[in-house]
Amino acid sequence: MIYSLTPVGDPPVLRPVLFSTIANVLAAISTRNGGVSPAPLGMNTSFHVGDSEENVVRNRDLLCRSLGITRHEIAVPGQVHSAVVCRVDRPGEVPECDALVTSTPRVFLSVSVADCVPILLCDPNVRTVAAVHAGWRGTAAGILTRAIKRMCSDFAATPEGIIAYLGPAASSCCYYVGDEVASRFDRRFVLRGEKGTVVDLKAANVQQLLDCGIPESQIEISPSCTISESGLFHSFRRDGVRSGRMMAVIGIIR
Repeated sequence: MIYSLTPVGDPPVLRPVLFSTIANVLAAISTRNGGVSPAPLGMNTSFHVGDSEENVVRNRDLLCRSLGITRHEIAVPGQVHSAVVCRVDRPGEVPECDALVTSTPRVFLSVSVADCVPILLCDPNVRTVAAVHAGWRGTAAGILTRAIKRMCSDFAATPEGIIAYLGPAASSCCYYVGDEVASRFDRRFVLRGEKGTVVDLKAANVQQLLDCGIPESQIEISPSCTISESGLFHSFRRDGVRSGRMMAVIGIIR
């Protein structure tokens, strides 16, 4: 497995190492830095956290300009913590789902996160991509597995050809949960200690990738924890209603 580097650019974004070698595919995720929203929102890309519409539009424009795209080319899932995967062929809002797949150039898929795992997928052999929002509910329901199956059924992708990136998220160092949540996960991903019980969401999703047949060498993981790395990332667990959202984006350039 490969572990990601630090953010680069203005505004700063994380660019997956594995995707950098794939021609005509864009993949990146924003941080909390570089935006116009008042503190602590900063580079907030969500319309649903109490930020002004003007600020969010400006932040999205800043992010997109740094990536060489426009916000009018982005497809945005409604994100209701479901296991629903939608195929899209045009930009815009896509309600009642938490993962998107496409093979259409210039349709840049996105997910919004502030602790949940953003997962970007690409099979360059058949030019198809996916973006997955994997919180604990989606992870437990196997949304990542469903997205991979949708890539294979709709676009003839193969597990052996898929490359995966797991972005910054609440990590096992800080993601404390109750017994109700912990009971939804295999014991391999549940750690119990003196301070409480944590779930390793990244490891649970990596296992789904491996179980689907994706080679370990084609999986990249950001080691960053959104909760503990307050200087770089938004975190709902840490900041509550004062938290903004990062945006992960993937798409076929041409």
